[in-house]
Amino acid sequence: MLKIIAGLVCFLIILFSPVGYNIITGRTYYVPMLKVPQGDCVESTVYMRKRHMEVLERWRNAYVRDGIKRYISINGIYRIGLTGTCLKCHSNKAEFCDRCHDYGGIKPKCWDCHHIPEVKAEK
Repeated sequence: MLKIIAGLVCFLIILFSPVGYNIITGRTYYVPMLKVPQGDCVESTVYMRKRHMEVLERWRNAYVRDGIKRYISINGIYRIGLTGTCLKCHSNKAEFCDRCHDYGGIKPKCWDCHHIPEVKAEK
């Protein structure tokens, strides 16, 4: 009986150790810190955080299949293109794209066709 109780206590300690770690450190979750550029994006920050892949897929389909080269949003009119639009502001792939994609375990196929941007020196 003593072995069963000791086993249950060990099991519960292992089971609840992440909760204890969060209480000790004061962090209940991890959110990757992004280096976000100043200025307007093609859509709001909240929208882009949740739906940037949908925007990129719509852009791809509109540009490649339909020949549409402009994107009209509430923030203005933008030229459709990953390199000329997105990467103009989000030029450091390691500090922007990779942090969230690594956190989420996502392997985007953008870089199969598009070149990986070089890191621009900070001024």
